[in-house]
Amino acid sequence: MTAQNAKGNVGEHGVGRVLEITRVFDAPRKVVFAAWTDPKQVAEWWGPKGFTNPVCELDVRPGGAILIHMRAPDGVVYPMSGVYKEIVPPEKIVFTSIALDKDGKAMFENLNTVIFSERDGKTIVQLRTEVLKSSAAAEQPLAGMEMGWNMTLDRLEAHVGKN
Repeated sequence: MTAQNAKGNVGEHGVGRVLEITRVFDAPRKVVFAAWTDPKQVAEWWGPKGFTNPVCELDVRPGGAILIHMRAPDGVVYPMSGVYKEIVPPEKIVFTSIALDKDGKAMFENLNTVIFSERDGKTIVQLRTEVLKSSAAAEQPLAGMEMGWNMTLDRLEAHVGKN
């Protein structure tokens, strides 16, 4: 089950754009939460279909850093950094994600809030991502943000289904 929409007052280069996606996973909340906080697990499902994550470093605590290098099927690497803002196990994760260009400069920064709730042994994940900062170079990646998150959540669903 998926519910999603993009809304908000969108400024220059998509700043202020909000994407909300709700998914139900057939797995206990502690399993789904662990999949978001264990770097070995995140490396297995993060990113669109066909991507791998040769670098996946997570310091899961407020102020802790995130560094993920997503490798596309064609071999191009897309680095992402960020900082954890809030961690409430197993209920909530708030973090920034900053897409970096080939020179290591920020193309855009998003604030991501992930809420985990459990009902009847299943986990409801509510993802909200808001574009905080953006450059002209971010227009194409941001245009694919909804599709990218949905593919990523599809991979998460397959991952937690194995556990």
